[in-house]
Amino acid sequence: MDVLVVLPTFNESENIDRVLRRIRGALGDATILVVDDGSPDGTADIAETIGKELGNIEVMRRHEKSGLGSAYRAGFRWGLDRGFDACIEMDADLSHEPEALPELVAPLSEGHDLAIGSRYVPGGSIPNWAWHRRLLSRGGNVYASTLLGLGVADSTSGFRAYSASILDRIDLEDIKAEGYGFQIEMTYEAKRAGAAVVEVPIRFVDRVDGESKMSMSIVVEALGLVTWWGLQRAVASLRSRPRPAHT
Repeated sequence: MDVLVVLPTFNESENIDRVLRRIRGALGDATILVVDDGSPDGTADIAETIGKELGNIEVMRRHEKSGLGSAYRAGFRWGLDRGFDACIEMDADLSHEPEALPELVAPLSEGHDLAIGSRYVPGGSIPNWAWHRRLLSRGGNVYASTLLGLGVADSTSGFRAYSASILDRIDLEDIKAEGYGFQIEMTYEAKRAGAAVVEVPIRFVDRVDGESKMSMSIVVEALGLVTWWGLQRAVASLRSRPRPAHT
């Protein structure tokens, strides 16, 4: 299986060397695509230097910060155009441990279309998270799963593997959300496209170096979008019900 790891970056010079080397150690045959949004700290230059050393590392340079969802869409399209069998998405800040990649990819060889690295299935964990952060994350996931009928415990996880066939069945250009909303929207659209989804337990760790890109506005965006999609789903369900016969 030809696997592409899509790695969006913005000012990740403190992490990029380690994450690339650890990905290469975990998935020796994978190609890595660094999608850099014009990092002023030289992230793209460092990635290109490491690529010359390790091989099979490509750098897509974008001129400005355009968002996580946009970076993944560009990376997935790049991979589909080049015939990869699977695309992995993960963060560059080492919150997603590269050593878990083989277990994440394995279900695709068993017929699954989407493997989600999950914090909320048995075996998954989030060391050192405060209770209020856990509550927000778990509550958001329950809300999304209930409104959208996902049947997924961790639809906001950004550590996941897609088969090329399911990405081909999703209109990537119609995916508009960023951050948590992007992960939920992709899960929703994958399920609507008939994806066989499995959750693989992972350990999620907070970044050690660099600054978090997550903000409250991204959380609010996700909740608003989930509510809107849920309403659309409810309306569509009502319209599809057979009307009672008149006598």
